[in-house]
Amino acid sequence: MKGKISLSTEFLGKKTKSPLVLPAGIMGMTWSGMRYVIENGCGIITSKSLTLESRSGHPGPVVAEFAGGLLNCMGLCNPGIIDGLAEINDFKKLMPEIPVIASVFATTAEDFAELSRYVNDSKSDFLELNLSCPNVMDEFGLPLAGSKEQVTDIVKLVKKVSKIPVIAKLSPNVTNLSEIAVTAEAAGADALCMINTLGPGMLVDIDLVKPVLSNRTGGVSGVCVKPIALRAVYESYSRVTIPIIGTGGIASGSDAVEMLMSGASLVGVGSAVYAGGIEVFNIINQGIAEYLKKHNYTNIGQIPRLEKLHEQA
Repeated sequence: MKGKISLSTEFLGKKTKSPLVLPAGIMGMTWSGMRYVIENGCGIITSKSLTLESRSGHPGPVVAEFAGGLLNCMGLCNPGIIDGLAEINDFKKLMPEIPVIASVFATTAEDFAELSRYVNDSKSDFLELNLSCPNVMDEFGLPLAGSKEQVTDIVKLVKKVSKIPVIAKLSPNVTNLSEIAVTAEAAGADALCMINTLGPGMLVDIDLVKPVLSNRTGGVSGVCVKPIALRAVYESYSRVTIPIIGTGGIASGSDAVEMLMSGASLVGVGSAVYAGGIEVFNIINQGIAEYLKKHNYTNIGQIPRLEKLHEQA
């Protein structure tokens, strides 16, 4: 098979030049930063998770490295829904063809719905419901995605309000993630995003005899979580029909191919940006292209998927 290799794909009716997604919370919330990411090979931008009011997050230090990954307790710092959407609108004026996901966070279905009304009046293409942040448990308790009832209530109410497709971002810190995925789909979610960071986890400064992070604990991400992310995406892909944005531990082209084979439609790249710089998107794109060339494929739609799991008796 011969032909020009293309990494373009389609997600919920929007075309993208690459299957790579910048997840929420990785970079700052400015239109210029969004443009910089796209110019370096990313396909879709996700905003920080926006709240009704601005949040300063936790005091530093909020990020720590360890062998195999990162620990963070950013604390959902964001400029608030109004200012955050203003940056998205400015970016879309510059690059209207680039899909943008507006991510939002709240603690009640009613507040999620209110955030959705704001997003309706923006140029955002998709709405992500962050149901899974693990590093604000001190404030808000366990992630909302741990409860089928809460996931159902939130997604159903938001779907009544939202004028754009809704993505449910789920937590790996549950024992029944694929069941939560089925629940989100049944409630009306148009797509899923998984996984958010694991944890919370903790690191200790042995000289100061105290936790490294100011919040003591934080979410675990990086290459160490890839096997869990792949398993989570694969099990959910086996049970749902809606598309999945697969994130967690993606740092190379082969990692991205693994995620696509496991059932993801798009691939989130987060911690690798922190570790390898913004050029990591182009590096991963190149690795995907090399895989396609090696197997005489011309587009990512030809990457084979794993056989779906059969239902357990």
